[in-house]
Amino acid sequence: MKYSEISHFSHPEHQLTYDYTQIPFKCDGCNEPGIGSHYRCTTCNHDLHVHCALPSLSISHPFYTRCTFQFLASPPGSAPRYCNACQKDISGFVYHCKTCGFDLHPCCAKLPAMLDDGEVKLYLCKKVGSACHKCGKKGRSWSYRSTCKKYNLHVACAKEMLAESWYDIYYCGARIGEYGDYGPYGNDMYGQKPQNWKLEMNFPSLKGTLQSYHKRGPKRKGKLKKCCQIAGLAVKFVISAILGDPTTLIAGVVGALLSK
Repeated sequence: MKYSEISHFSHPEHQLTYDYTQIPFKCDGCNEPGIGSHYRCTTCNHDLHVHCALPSLSISHPFYTRCTFQFLASPPGSAPRYCNACQKDISGFVYHCKTCGFDLHPCCAKLPAMLDDGEVKLYLCKKVGSACHKCGKKGRSWSYRSTCKKYNLHVACAKEMLAESWYDIYYCGARIGEYGDYGPYGNDMYGQKPQNWKLEMNFPSLKGTLQSYHKRGPKRKGKLKKCCQIAGLAVKFVISAILGDPTTLIAGVVGALLSK
């Protein structure tokens, strides 16, 4: 359910307004990146994923049928905790199963079971027997697998690809101390973007990793090209889902960022 304006315990000073941005932001709830639909306090630059702004008090997940995950504002205990979906650290809002000790980032907990752009369908799997086309390894984290079962991408690898360029994305290519009047959203004090404003996402190409899965030769070029196309579609849709807005529109924005 979408509300135009909400109150939230993480920011009691002001109301948060439903907003939409094509510029990535850092969620002040889970401390993970986001894009697209979110809730924002424009006065304080306080941003929350929709999943973090309107969480369920408790959820179940098909991968953990015996678990009940409770929403917590911070990870329990003093020991470091990691997300069972993406294997990354948890430092903010979390869904936690007290019985089993499992944890999920809010956006990871809400990852769609299937991503479909009309050309490629990707299914979320807890574990796959085939290697990830990014890291070449099995296991490790949840994965998205293509219908043909020939393409796999770890959620963890997609997050790493995002993290590698997060600094450039979030700060619009600016360096620390060089903001001037420009903020992390790339706007000046009047809300206008500077002439040299740009977003850079230097995502590693999957072509090199894909080549190791296909024998070289003229008969294999078509297969490699098709697999690379699937890889490109998979990356932008998986990353858009990880960012909290698994829509075709946001996938298109991510695709544009990927081409930079």
